[in-house]
Amino acid sequence: MPADTSLTLLLIGSGGREHALAWKLARSPLCGRLLVAPGNPGTAAHGTNVPDLAVTDHAAVVELCRREGVGLVVVGPEAPLVAGLADALREAGIPVFGPGAAAAQLEGSKAFTKELCEEFGIPTAAFARFRDLDRALAHLDGRAAPIVVKADGLAAGKGVVVAETLAEAQAAVRDMLGGGLGAAGAEVVIEEFLSGEEASFFALCDGTNAVAFGTAQDHKRVHDGDRGPNTGGMGAYSPAPVLTPALEAEVMARIIRPTLDGMRARGTPFSGVLYAGLMLTDEGPKLIEYNVRFGDPECEVLMPRLSSDLVPLLLAAAEGDLGGVAAPVWSPGTALTVVMAAPGYPGPVEKGSAIRGLDAAEATGAVVFQAGTRRDGDRLVADGGRVLAVTATGAGVREAQARAYAAVDRIDWPEGFCRRDIGWRAVAREG
Repeated sequence: MPADTSLTLLLIGSGGREHALAWKLARSPLCGRLLVAPGNPGTAAHGTNVPDLAVTDHAAVVELCRREGVGLVVVGPEAPLVAGLADALREAGIPVFGPGAAAAQLEGSKAFTKELCEEFGIPTAAFARFRDLDRALAHLDGRAAPIVVKADGLAAGKGVVVAETLAEAQAAVRDMLGGGLGAAGAEVVIEEFLSGEEASFFALCDGTNAVAFGTAQDHKRVHDGDRGPNTGGMGAYSPAPVLTPALEAEVMARIIRPTLDGMRARGTPFSGVLYAGLMLTDEGPKLIEYNVRFGDPECEVLMPRLSSDLVPLLLAAAEGDLGGVAAPVWSPGTALTVVMAAPGYPGPVEKGSAIRGLDAAEATGAVVFQAGTRRDGDRLVADGGRVLAVTATGAGVREAQARAYAAVDRIDWPEGFCRRDIGWRAVAREG
C-alpha cells in the first residue's frame, strides 16, 4: 500500500480494549478516519462513535462499511467473532481482522480447543467433557483437589472455577450444568490442575503465518494477594519477564505453530490474533486456553509498548500476507495497567457514580483507558463492572507500577476500587 494512502477504519466494540485499540489506530499514518461501533466516551476522543449500529446485525455492519468506504474492520470482542461477523464481512469483500466463526471456536468452545490439542499434540492439561450432570459428578468421585471446572462456552471471563476441594468442584458442576451460566454452561470441561506461573502470549496470524506479538501477565483474582473470585482481569503488565526468549520460541514451536497448522488442516484456517493463556510448568509451557482477540486488560499494556505502526500488521493479517510485513517493534521498558472497578464487581455492580480527575491522572504521563463508562450530561459516570484501566510505563515493573498508582490516586471516584499489588511477582524479581 502506498505510504500516502489513508484508510477508513471501523473498530467494533465498546470496552477498555477498544479504547486502547482506538488510541493506537488513530496514531497510524494510514488511518484517515476511525469509526468505532458502538464505542464509549474514551474512544470518542480518537474517532467517531457509531452508537446506533447493532453489531449483531451483520447486514447493517456490511452496509455501513460500503456506505463509508471502510478499508479495514477490526473486531475487538469475542462474541461478534463467534457469531460470524468476520465471515459476513469477508463474503462482502471487506477486509477484516479477526477469525471466522469456525476458527473462533478456539475461544467459543473450550472442548473444541482441548480436542484440537489432543489431535495435534499440543501440550495442555488432561481433560474430560460432560453435558450430563450424573456423569460429570461420577467423573469427580475419588479425584484429588485442586481440580478445574470450566464452562464450555463464552462466560465473560467468569466461567472457570479452580476448585480447592472436591465439594467445591461438585458445586461448580451443578451450578454450570444447572443453568447458572446460561448456554455457556450447557457443557463443562473438567481438567487436571496445572501447577506453575501463568503468562499470556500473543501472535498475529494470517491463516498460514504467525508473528509473535508480545507477552503479558494478568491478575485475575479480584483482591490483593490473588484472593477472591476470578474476574475479567484486575490489571496486567507487559512484557512478562518469566517468558524468556527461549520459552517464547518454545511456545511458538510447540503451541502456536501446531495450532495454526492444525486449524488449516481441518479447513478452518485461523486469521486474527491468537492469545494463548499459558501455564509455565516444570514440564514446560502448557496451554490453559485460547482467546481469539486481544485481551482486556492486556491490550491496555500492549498498545502503549508498541512503537511501530499497528495498521500494516492488522491489514497484512486480514489479507493473508504477514510474511511480507515488518515485525512489530516494541519500546524498551514496561507498561503496567491498574483496573478500577465498580462496587460489587465481579458480581452485580452499582452504576451511575460520577468519575472526575482523569485529566489530573493523565497529567502524570499515564493514559486512562475507559471501559464501563458513559456520559450523563457533563458528567462521566460508571456504567459497568471494570470501568477504567490506568496505564503507565517505566524502565521496569517497579517504576511503571509506581507511576500507575500515582495516576490512580489522582482520580476522584470514591466508589471505585482497585487492587494495590498489580505486578507484585515481577517487582519481587527485580529485587
